[in-house]
Amino acid sequence: MIHRKINIKVKLASLAICTVLLTSGCNDEDFLTQVNPNTITNQTFWKTTKDFQSALTTVYGALQFQSISGNGLIEDEIMADLGGTESWYRPYAYRNFTFNDASEAVTNKWANLYTGIFRANQVIEKIQSADPSIFAAGEKESIEGQARTLRAFFYFLVANTYGGAVIHTEVPQTKADFNVKFSSIAEVNSQIIIPDLEFAKANLPETWSGKDLGRVTWGTATSILGKVYLFDKQWGPAATEFKSVIDSGVYSLTANIMDNFDEEHEFNSESILEVAYSATENPGANGSNVDDTPYAAGAEASNLAVGLAQLNYGGFNTILPSYFLHELYINDAVDVTNPINTTNLQSKRLTATIAPKNLEGQYYLRNVAELKGWGYGQSAYVKKYTNWYHLANEDGNSRSGINCRQIRLADIYLMYAEAVLNSTGDVNEAIKYIDFVRTRAGVITLKQYLATNSNTFPQLHISKEVHGNQPLVPPTKENVLTHIHRVERPLELAFEGHRWKDLVRWGIAKSVFTELLADENWRVKNFTTIANKAPLYIIERIRDDFKNAAVTYTPAKNDYFPIPSVERQTNSQLNN
Repeated sequence: MIHRKINIKVKLASLAICTVLLTSGCNDEDFLTQVNPNTITNQTFWKTTKDFQSALTTVYGALQFQSISGNGLIEDEIMADLGGTESWYRPYAYRNFTFNDASEAVTNKWANLYTGIFRANQVIEKIQSADPSIFAAGEKESIEGQARTLRAFFYFLVANTYGGAVIHTEVPQTKADFNVKFSSIAEVNSQIIIPDLEFAKANLPETWSGKDLGRVTWGTATSILGKVYLFDKQWGPAATEFKSVIDSGVYSLTANIMDNFDEEHEFNSESILEVAYSATENPGANGSNVDDTPYAAGAEASNLAVGLAQLNYGGFNTILPSYFLHELYINDAVDVTNPINTTNLQSKRLTATIAPKNLEGQYYLRNVAELKGWGYGQSAYVKKYTNWYHLANEDGNSRSGINCRQIRLADIYLMYAEAVLNSTGDVNEAIKYIDFVRTRAGVITLKQYLATNSNTFPQLHISKEVHGNQPLVPPTKENVLTHIHRVERPLELAFEGHRWKDLVRWGIAKSVFTELLADENWRVKNFTTIANKAPLYIIERIRDDFKNAAVTYTPAKNDYFPIPSVERQTNSQLNN
């Protein structure tokens, strides 16, 4: 498809820019005595708009790295309350918080994010000294604005994954340039992210079209800036940024939530930051090979689907929906008066996100009677971002063409509601935007609950199976915030890479783990009574997702990944 062009890397350009990056860091030693006149160098590149556009394409290409938008998201999700895994899978260490500074995901995510940062830095640095006559009107500012938006996004992920970042705004020229201290989240925000996004907001268009569809926009930059303020508990500025996105009229919720997780509806009205993948580009390349290497071409495909999908249908089900999430979807009752609910008893969010044993419709083109699995305590499997809706099995070469939606409007609605509650306490405004999301899902809205339950609504996150009932509470600021934290964001955004950062910024991970461990222990004690019965239909055993996590997790040690050991070895400032 034509709109993939911006996100699918230009191979020769990618290699050229990476070559410039690698050699530019060694100017203090004269390794080369002769120059091949046919080689692309810092001196011969950066002369035309095509050069800058090609370099910018490699920055977009870094979004495709698996640690950023692919299978590497699984470790983040396993650490939270919505997913578990089996003890024989490598991510089990993340479920139990026993990983360390040499663990693969810790090292890979840092490397992937800084590759994106260095690519962006090249474009930003070189465009300052470029001949202005080579650019069309506004083109220079647009290229820089895109690079700065992407750099801000990469730095946002570094800062909120590792608790800060090593700040580089220029391409290092000497070994000494790599020895830079670790800066706090606040320093990264003030020195890099906020200035980058303010520049981008002033210089990017609201929309792109044609072959440029998929580039970052004013809305992308504004949404990221809102998240920066939200994470920093600057509630008023966060609400302002989110509301400007909402009021722009550029975005709207899709009619069907599933449109955000398939190939047929890419770059739709809800999409604000989307990472493109292709199942057909470079056929034969394994989905794990994103960027070019000396021995393998980049696949341009995602390997996320194979990590999520059910074992019997070409996947590994590396992450499994927690019993908490499974029951949360069950308890989120459909609104029978909503016209989208004609024959279904399960919500559209459930259908798009998980596959329980009693699922409605088909799964990998099979009816329920034909399906295998759901044994050994596995009550459900992940559907979101898998190819269950159009393939009989996942690709044998770990290739998926489903784009990763990093930011979408439903997320903005919920973050806006959170910011409003914390800034002004306007419960009605918050419920309004929560209910936009709930209406699209086809479930009973908070407004409907309040109207039929004497101005109260149920605490849907409380296990009905374990506790027998769910308390009804009034719509206070605190209760609606709890609903956002424990119900709405989990149901709407499960397995999209947000949950762990949410738990950390709210400071509730420990209490959530403790609560879910108590539910887990109840199910173990009462297993003979609940086995193979509604709502979860668990058989053979209770999976112990929180047995170790509730004990091992400590905020000071586990909220953020440690700085990778290899970085401490090469950057002396990280050991101070």
